[in-house]
Amino acid sequence: MVQEDLDPEELARRVALSVAADSDEVGALVGRTLIGDGVWDYRFASAIKGYEGWQWSVTLYRDEDADTWTVDESSLVPTDAALQPPAWVPWKDRLLPSDLSVTDAMGTDPDDPRLTGGYKPVQAKPQNSEVQQTPGDNEEGQKALTSAETDGSDQQTDGAVFRLVDRSGDEKDVHEQEADDQVSFGAQTSSDDLDEAVDRFALTRRHLMTPEARSATAKRWYEGQHGPKSLSTRTAKGKVCETCGFMIPLAGDLGTMFGVCANRWSPDDGRVVSLDHGCGEHSEIEPQEESHLWVQSQPAYDDLHIDVVRQKPREERPEVELMEQMQSEDGSED
Repeated sequence: MVQEDLDPEELARRVALSVAADSDEVGALVGRTLIGDGVWDYRFASAIKGYEGWQWSVTLYRDEDADTWTVDESSLVPTDAALQPPAWVPWKDRLLPSDLSVTDAMGTDPDDPRLTGGYKPVQAKPQNSEVQQTPGDNEEGQKALTSAETDGSDQQTDGAVFRLVDRSGDEKDVHEQEADDQVSFGAQTSSDDLDEAVDRFALTRRHLMTPEARSATAKRWYEGQHGPKSLSTRTAKGKVCETCGFMIPLAGDLGTMFGVCANRWSPDDGRVVSLDHGCGEHSEIEPQEESHLWVQSQPAYDDLHIDVVRQKPREERPEVELMEQMQSEDGSED
C-alpha cells in the first residue's frame, strides 16, 4: 500500500487499527526508529487484554525521490516487560530416567562429555631397534616412543606401549594424553604395574568415564535413596553398610564411598549403596526371639450387636405359589 500525502504516523496508526480487532486495542505512539535505507519502525502501545507489555509494530518505507510512504508489514512484538512463555527445551533434555521403560533406549551421543577415549595396547619394537612409522601415529608420539626405547629409563614397558584412543579413532601416545585427558602414568611406573592397572580397571575399553562424570555419579548416588539421608538409614540404629558382611566393595575411587549390597533379604539387594547407608538387615543384627506367650487377637466379628438388614422382596411367580400351596395341603411340608 502506497500513500503520498498522508502523515507517516497517521498511516502507521491506520495500519495497526486495520489489524486490531477493536480500535481501543491500539494505544499511543511509543516511538519510531530508523532501521536503515529509508525503513522506519513505528511502535504503538498495545491495549489488548492479556498482552500487557506488547507493542504494535508497523514498518514503513520512505521513497525520497517519489516522496511516498509504503507499508511493509505490521505485527505484535513483545518488550522486556511482556509476559511470554518459558523458553523451549528439547525433549531429550526434558526427559528423566524415570520416564523411560525397560524397552526404551536413549543411546549415547558421539560427543558425550561424560566419556573419553580408552587405552589401546600397541606393540612396539624391542629396545635399541629402529622405530618405524605406522599409520595414525604422529611425530610427537614417535619421538616420545623413540626416547623411551633408547635412553634406558624406567618408562619402557617391555615391548608394549599404551596409547589413548579418542572418539575419532586417532591414537595418541600415552605421554601426550596427560594435558588433554588428565590421566597419566608416572615416569617410574613399571610394566607390571601398568598391566595390572589396565587389567584391573578395564582401561582398554573404547570409551571411559571422565573424572567429572564419576564425580557427578558419586554425587547422584550419595544424595539418592541409597545414601545416608534415606529413611532406612535413620531406622538402622547406626548399623551402616561399611561394617556389613553382605557389602561387596567397589574398585577405584568410587570404592572409597560405595559398595554393592548382596543381602537377599535387604531392599537394597543388588544396588549400589553408600558406606554410611543402612537398611535394617545388617549382618550383625540378631534375629528376634520367638515369644511363647499366647497373644489374643481381636475378634473377627462382633456378636454382641445385630444388624437388621431388610430382605429384598421375592419375585412374584404364580406357578411357584401354586406348588407351595399344593405341598402345604398334602402335608408334605409345614
